[in-house]
Amino acid sequence: MDRALAEADIARGRVYLTNAVKHSKFEQRGKRRIHQRPTAGEVRHYRWWLIKELEFVQPEVVVALGATAVLALAGKALPISRNRGEAQFDGHRGYITVHPSYLLRLPDEDARRRAYDEFVLDLKRIRALSEQDDPALARG
Repeated sequence: MDRALAEADIARGRVYLTNAVKHSKFEQRGKRRIHQRPTAGEVRHYRWWLIKELEFVQPEVVVALGATAVLALAGKALPISRNRGEAQFDGHRGYITVHPSYLLRLPDEDARRRAYDEFVLDLKRIRALSEQDDPALARG
């Protein structure tokens, strides 16, 4: 993530990263903890907390990294492949893209490189979006 942000010319110190779900389930496999995807009910349960964070942080752009974040922010499941790009989340300017861990799970090196390049391109679009004036915010 840090490397992709740097390639997109986004200073890490200007980015606030948080989890959509505030409690992670995991399965112990030897010394490793394998995180499990939260259920839709768990995402709904923690959504209030995420909304409060957005009110407090007041981000220029809210980025949904992956399906769980999309579910939490949009309130419904949306396929990343068909919805990747600009979005609106409860009046917040937003953007939907893949989760960085998706890039690590791709089995083929060429596919991983292409997906990473697309992710960096998304981050560049997000940076440009954050630099635009938001007419909805100007109306107050």
